[in-house]
Amino acid sequence: MDTRNTIIAIALSLAILLGWEAYIAPMVSPTVETPTTNAAPAPVAPAPVAPGGVESSSLPIAVPAGASTTAPTADAAPSTAGARLRVATPYLHGSISLTGSRFDDMTLVNYRESLDRTSPEIVLLAPAGSPKPYYSEWGWIASDNAVKLPGPATVWTPSKPDAALTETTPLTLTWENGEGLVFTRTIRADKKYLFAVEQTVVNNSDRPVTLYPYSLVMRLDDHASEELGFSHEGPLGVFERKLKEVKYDDLKKRGRETVESVGGWIGITDKYWLTTVAFDPAVKISGSYSYADAAGRDRYQTDLRADPITAQPGETKSVSGYLFAGAKELQLLDAYEKDPGIPRFDLAIDFGWYYFLTKPFFLGLRWLNGHLGNFGLAIIAFSTLVRLLMFPIANKQFKSMNNLKRLQPEMKRLQERHANDRTKLNQELMELYKREKANPLAGCLPILIQIPVFYALYKVLSVTIEMRQAPFYGWVLDLSAPDPTSVLNLFGLLPYSIPAFLGFVSIGAWPLIMGVTMWMQQKLSPQPADPMQAKIMMLMPIIITFVLAPYAAGLVIYWAWSNTLGILQQWILLKRTETQTTT
Repeated sequence: MDTRNTIIAIALSLAILLGWEAYIAPMVSPTVETPTTNAAPAPVAPAPVAPGGVESSSLPIAVPAGASTTAPTADAAPSTAGARLRVATPYLHGSISLTGSRFDDMTLVNYRESLDRTSPEIVLLAPAGSPKPYYSEWGWIASDNAVKLPGPATVWTPSKPDAALTETTPLTLTWENGEGLVFTRTIRADKKYLFAVEQTVVNNSDRPVTLYPYSLVMRLDDHASEELGFSHEGPLGVFERKLKEVKYDDLKKRGRETVESVGGWIGITDKYWLTTVAFDPAVKISGSYSYADAAGRDRYQTDLRADPITAQPGETKSVSGYLFAGAKELQLLDAYEKDPGIPRFDLAIDFGWYYFLTKPFFLGLRWLNGHLGNFGLAIIAFSTLVRLLMFPIANKQFKSMNNLKRLQPEMKRLQERHANDRTKLNQELMELYKREKANPLAGCLPILIQIPVFYALYKVLSVTIEMRQAPFYGWVLDLSAPDPTSVLNLFGLLPYSIPAFLGFVSIGAWPLIMGVTMWMQQKLSPQPADPMQAKIMMLMPIIITFVLAPYAAGLVIYWAWSNTLGILQQWILLKRTETQTTT
């Protein structure tokens, strides 16, 4: 009975792991190849749709007279070599296009594409006409179609054409509509990833004008990660302090979703990178997630529209907003939640169902890393702490298992006596357990407790950028990636690489260590009386080894070290029990 329940608990754990991989892991869409120099230019996104869920027929985006309402063609699209203002902060490199005043050229200074520190910086934003357009745009919508407003094709005039946007040098852009309205956009950058955007309109005309400020993030194509994992990638936002995530596939089916809130933010996230827009926390906003077909490519847009402002003749009105374009560093997101007040900004990191465990786990690991100087050592120390906290439960478990081991001869006799009467057998067994104070479910409890701990730690290793490319010792150079070695080439001793089609049987050194420690721990536990159950239990370390092999090396190290501590713990308790029995 106890072994059967233990098997069920382990099978449940395995089912959860397999379910994560099969059903929760993000679906990978086909990648869009970068065209060669002789290939046709990549299609460009059409002009952004009216933000905030407002139908374009009622609130169109007006543009200067004679200007096109669609985005430039691929040949004429803005490029990094056009009219631009350079961005140079300690954390960002790039530029802002004067056409449309778009944030569409940003790379992350401190993050590289690979472990090679000379590899290119991570490209976050890219202009229309590039292979992977991804940008943020700000502007105004008018209820009166006759009002001329700056649009995607508007060329803004900088106050200092040769200046660069830095953390100490803001930039001011101006455009006049020729009918008495002067639009000004002042952009400030902090030292990291936040831009403050102040939009101002001066009404020098003889009649009042009502405008809706908007901001948006637009991307072409589904860029879900190919890595094994289940973090959300795609449109997301926080409204009324509640997270709203929309999958690429779901948005493609629905076309558009809208939401209203006081304060909040919206944008598009990758596994580690984020681009979002927000207005001041006290501003009432309408947000929308939308999809459109852009010349055969998928266009995803998230946008915010603030409540209207009315500028009387001779009056000046301003609206402030923020653009975040950078890495999802938890400490930084928490800081931006406090100032300038972006609500629940830490939810941009997909901490999952067990947020109340996952975030504290990460904070604990970060604290341990700060003292130990290595996230791998922090994981080992964390595993040790978990084992110590579970020691009272494990102690009771071992005593119960030891009692069951002592009762196995009596249990076998009962099974033989009542082989044809299942009900009677269960009654006799329950009486035996009660009389001898043995709990057949004791072996399940630690496993069941470990499931949320395991899940929370896996989320930490999978979604926190601090774990990305974090090295351990020896061959593990990235704790967030699978063990790079393989048993098929003797862990790198044989001079050949493993073909891709053999990847499913390619077991690394740490998964093998984990499997061996699991087998050793199993050997110290009471063996099932039923031969079939015993065979199933023997297969469990092998199955778990293959299941966890493609997961993050940090997770496998955690499991292997936890098993090692379990072996030591069981050996100590076994010796203590033997001593008590002999005395």
